[in-house]
Order: sequence, then structure tokens, then C-alpha cells
Amino acid sequence: MDAKFNWVWMVTMIVSILIPLAAGWQRGYQDYRVCRFYGQEYEAVLGRIEFEAPMDYDVWAKSSEFIDVRIPKWLGKMEGCEIIIEDLDDAIAATIPQKMQGNEKSLEEQTAFKINNGDFFFEGYRDLETIYTWYDLLEHTFPNLVKVEIVGETWEGRALKALHISTNNPETNPEKKTIVVTGGVHAREWISVTSACWTVHELLTRYGQSKRETKYLDYLDFLIIPVFNPDGYAYTWQHDRLWRKNRQETYWPSCPGIDIDHSFDFQWNSTEEFPCSEDYSGERAFEAIEADSWNQFLNTTKGQYKIHGYLDFHSYSQEVLYPYAYSCDALPRDYENLLELSFGLAKAIRNKSGRHYKVLSACEDRGSDLSPGLGSGSALDFMYHQRAHWAFQLKLRDTGNLGFLLPSKYIKPVGKEIYAAVSYFCSFILNPEL
Repeated sequence: MDAKFNWVWMVTMIVSILIPLAAGWQRGYQDYRVCRFYGQEYEAVLGRIEFEAPMDYDVWAKSSEFIDVRIPKWLGKMEGCEIIIEDLDDAIAATIPQKMQGNEKSLEEQTAFKINNGDFFFEGYRDLETIYTWYDLLEHTFPNLVKVEIVGETWEGRALKALHISTNNPETNPEKKTIVVTGGVHAREWISVTSACWTVHELLTRYGQSKRETKYLDYLDFLIIPVFNPDGYAYTWQHDRLWRKNRQETYWPSCPGIDIDHSFDFQWNSTEEFPCSEDYSGERAFEAIEADSWNQFLNTTKGQYKIHGYLDFHSYSQEVLYPYAYSCDALPRDYENLLELSFGLAKAIRNKSGRHYKVLSACEDRGSDLSPGLGSGSALDFMYHQRAHWAFQLKLRDTGNLGFLLPSKYIKPVGKEIYAAVSYFCSFILNPEL
């Protein structure tokens, strides 16, 4: 089979096994809205909300300019609240794939057309089973370029899988120079998952067709984990679209889940949050199984690989974040070069789509300057300090109108603009003088 037929066959197989999403959710959000509060201190806003609705709110985003919080509607119109999402259930529904209509073209005709004019897999968000099947079909279709590797096993027994993309050419990449890309650390951030998958798709389908991608794969290895939180991601499809943490048991049985991005063993501090909190960091570093498995995988299975770059995809805010997250007083090495590269990533996105991504230190985004501990134990800081020479977190679209609930029509535009940043990053790693 030629490459095009292989790819059409692969996507046809994927779509044929898609299981329609069960009607309804175990958790509805008809009694909640998302408010934005401008120009107010983080702690003051949360103090007011905590007093009125203890343990019944969720911080979606915070910056030096505003804070977005999901609050119950029974609080009424709080002072300073600008409602950005009034009907959460409608917003959730807009992210769920719709069944194909019976009066459309046949599946084979749709697949052939859309592969030639886009990418059928990216027409909608996909559940974990479908994504993992896609991994296997990638390995089958591009056996000389991609290998599915098991990083570890989650609390609920799912495999944490990485895609190792490489031409395995010791002449062009003798040092095993590697770029790592992760998505889906927080379960509800579906656009981060699809953007990591889009990166995989572009690297593989352009190899041998484009000089740029051919050079990337000849001279670099890629370790890409689109779904870093398999249990949490599966839970967002089955029970609660806005679930954030993993699904690990805690000391409080009715409140499972650890925030994986607070679990890495660099400048780890307990957030002193109750296990029901979305920011719960666990009782010790690397308590989140996924973080611990990743550490073991890097230091054993991939110990000989030299990680030159790390990109961690999240949503939302449209930001390029550089280390450190744990403290605004800690100055990263090569600070000026790190900052210049950050602006380069943002410019690559802007040149592709016109979207503005703000560049700032991760500590400012986390609020570490306001409340120490909020930025502790992040994957960004851990990778930057332990293994990667360059490390960044990209917070994808949008700036708050839809937040975590970006409709599927944005999958391709976001994928394209983020891949522009990935491409810039790869070119920089290969030629830092650019």
C-alpha cells in the first residue's frame, strides 16, 4: 500500500470503532456560571467566594489583570463579576462529537475526501480508547518512524503511553538529541491533547515530503505524550467534563485525585489544600503515579537520551511561560536567551494565525508571587532543572470566552498555530544561531 492509502485506511479504521458518547453526564453544571473579576487581589476574591460558597467553586484562570472562577448561580450577581460563561452545559455540549448524519456520503468517501483536504481524525475531540487506537495505527503505518512505548500504569490500571518518533539514525543523531512534548496533564484541557496529536501527525506525514520535517526527524528524537493523565481524561468523557486531576485515591475517600502538575520533585511543597481541592498536591513529591512513572522512564528507559527541549501544552490563556513556576525570585540560567526564545515562540504563532500569546514567567501565571506554593512541583520546573536545556509551557486558546470548553471547530486552527511554535523550536534546537 502506498503512504496515502495507508493513511486513509488508518483513519477509516479509527472512525469505524468510535463508540458514540453515552447520552447525558453524571454531573451537570446548569447551576453554575463562570465569572471574571478584574483588578482585584487573588486572595481577596477567593476569600469572598470561600465565605459564601465554601468548597463549591473552581478557579479556572488567574493573571495580574483578572481571575476567572466557576461559582454557583445561587450566589447571584457578585460585585465585580463579569459573566463569561452563563450556560456551562451548553458550552460542554459544544465540545462533544456529534454522530454522523445518515444522509451524508459513505464513510469511505468522507474519509478519502477529508484526508486529501484536511484530517478527519481532527474533525472532533476523541476519547482515550480512540486516541490509543490511533497510536497503534500510526505505529502500523509508519513502522520505521514511530514506536508506542509504555511509560507506566495509572491508578485505575490504564497504560500511560508515549510516542517515540525517530529515524534511529546514529550518524545524524549520535547523541540522541531529543525534544519532549506533553499534553493533557490536566484532564479537562482537551485542546492540549489534540494539539499534541496534531504535532505527531505533522511530523509523520511530512517526513520525506518536506525538507524541514525530514531534517527534524533525521537529526532529532521526539518523545510525545498527548494524554499524560489517562484516568482523568477518561473520566472527563464518562462522568465529569470539567474534571482536572488524576483519579488516584487520597486519604479522604470521597475526594480522589492529585494535581499531577503539583507533584514533581523539584521545589515541591505541600499546597496545604484539602484533597477535594483542584490544586491538591498530595502528601509527598511524586505521589501522583503519572509523575513518578515519567521520572522513572526518563532516568532508566531513556536515561541515555539528551533532552534539549521540553514543551508542555495546557489551556487556557494564550501564554508562553518560561521557568520558574515555584518562585518569581529565582532567576533561570540563560535568562536572556530563554526570554528571547519565548518571544520567538510567540512570534511564530502570531505569524501563523495572528493570535497574540503573552510571554511571562510561569510564577506570575501561577500566582507564586502572591501565595508561595502555588507554583511548586511543576513539570516545567522539574524538566528544566533536571533534564531539559530549554523548557516552556504553552497555554493555548482562548483568553476566557470559552475557557476549557473550546468547541471542536478550533482543533485545527489551534493545532496549526501551535505546530508553528513547535517547528520554530525544532529549528532553534538544530541551529541556535537562528
